[in-house]
Amino acid sequence: MGLQTKHKIEPMFSMSSMTDIVFLLLIFFMLTSSFITPSGLPVNLPTSKTSTVEMQKVSVTITEALDYYVNDKKVSRAMLEGELRSKLGEAEGVVSLHIDKAVPSEHLVYVAGIATALEAKVSVAVKQ
Repeated sequence: MGLQTKHKIEPMFSMSSMTDIVFLLLIFFMLTSSFITPSGLPVNLPTSKTSTVEMQKVSVTITEALDYYVNDKKVSRAMLEGELRSKLGEAEGVVSLHIDKAVPSEHLVYVAGIATALEAKVSVAVKQ
């Protein structure tokens, strides 16, 4: 007795739909992820009731020991203006200040003055 079916089932598995789903998930997570670049330096930021998110181009960090960092690269106070000028270039950018709350405000004003002279917007990073 020979039973044969007219419709044979293909043992192949198509991966095209799986790759489409993975690609869509990748796009979803890229679009919904946070665009904030956290500073890797240990700085105790001041607190604020309200805060807004700014896309930063250059990050300036001043630690409690008055060490200056531009994008996690340590620079001296004298070299700060040249480093900011090279990082910002000709385009208008945003300088995000990550300043320890124990640092005197004169250092904040000094860095903000340099950034303003270079026609960059200045934002101060805070904790909520």
